[in-house]
Amino acid sequence: MSITWALRPEDVARIRFAFSPMWELVASLRTLQQPARQSIHLPWLKAVRPRLAGLDLSELFALVPPSGYLADFITPPPDTPMPDFAAELDRVRRTDPALAREEALKVRGTDPAVIQRFVADPEAGVSRVADALEAYWEGCFAEFWPRVYALLERDVLRRSRQLAQGGARELFAALDPAVKWTGELLLVDRPWCASGGLHGDGLVLVPSAFYWPAVAVMTAPYQSMLVYPVQGVGTLWEQGPPPAPGALAALIGRSRAAILLALAEPATTSALAVRMSLTPGAVSQHLGVLSGGGLAVGMRIGKQVVYRRTLAGDILAAGPRAHA
Repeated sequence: MSITWALRPEDVARIRFAFSPMWELVASLRTLQQPARQSIHLPWLKAVRPRLAGLDLSELFALVPPSGYLADFITPPPDTPMPDFAAELDRVRRTDPALAREEALKVRGTDPAVIQRFVADPEAGVSRVADALEAYWEGCFAEFWPRVYALLERDVLRRSRQLAQGGARELFAALDPAVKWTGELLLVDRPWCASGGLHGDGLVLVPSAFYWPAVAVMTAPYQSMLVYPVQGVGTLWEQGPPPAPGALAALIGRSRAAILLALAEPATTSALAVRMSLTPGAVSQHLGVLSGGGLAVGMRIGKQVVYRRTLAGDILAAGPRAHA
């Protein structure tokens, strides 16, 4: 069983990447309900378990079952590459109540009484759901988001470079075993079937840490979206960056050495700050020194400045490790 999408040349040309704090937040509701499915997130679970007593998540759990269909209006496809939570929450609040009611009725395997309460007054239901999402975000997710953000950002930068260098064939070949590209058709292995083309607005690809290791799709009336497992999820809850090799650290300083090694993949200042457990200001100063020394260079992608190593930086980073 699979989703089959026919991609026209203009659809391929409009492939874009994004990631979504709302998607991660909603996916984490399944992690709460089935911890064994994602033991990789146990450090997060242990941290937030004591905080759940003060939250009413019953309506969210009713709309987001442990498996199967979840109400799509809670996870609108991101409309910018890196949306913030407040903007996504506002989109949820503005959901058409009739659409929310229709989607709630599709959910199976959860408390029917809670679903019936929602569909009896979907306008009030949407408001309650948005309030619950906001409370859950503030209590259990906001402080962890920078760490998740950094992981997702690295994946998007890596995949964007792969798409630019190798095209759609190379991109989809490396995305996930459940995704296959024939050159005209995109086949996504899912437990239900659908076929057809995209509806004129391209395809958005969204990496996810909390939906890992599965894939998910959204289709009309929403923009076509494919959610895939982020690479490197096993590093998400590691405490701090790995130590820099001694020789390189002695040459340029431990923090700068760690940043230079981290730039094996392009990254922004904010993402590096999370990985290195440093302030953005400190990372910016170190990047200034590395850039001034010809070891790193910044490039603007949209509103973000992304840093990568230069050839000289690559040589310096490789040399000490080879002799460590």
